[in-house]
Amino acid sequence: MGVSRGQSALSAFYRRIRAKHGPGVAIVATAHKIARIFYVMLKERRAYISPDTTVYEEKQKERAIKHLQHKAAKLGLQVVPTAA
Repeated sequence: MGVSRGQSALSAFYRRIRAKHGPGVAIVATAHKIARIFYVMLKERRAYISPDTTVYEEKQKERAIKHLQHKAAKLGLQVVPTAA
């Protein structure tokens, strides 16, 4: 639950999943993500380097755009980005 109040990439992940699926699913998904990070840290014997929240959100935005372009292509449409 501490992750839900923070300003890290894990916090952004928690908030994104909570908005989509609710708080219960978000807690389990975030705990699973933390467990996977911890496992890799132990297995590869390296320190955890937390990505910046802005980097995480930018990657998420790129994934969403790519998904929309793929979905539009299936429907025979084309997505054209415009300046905000």
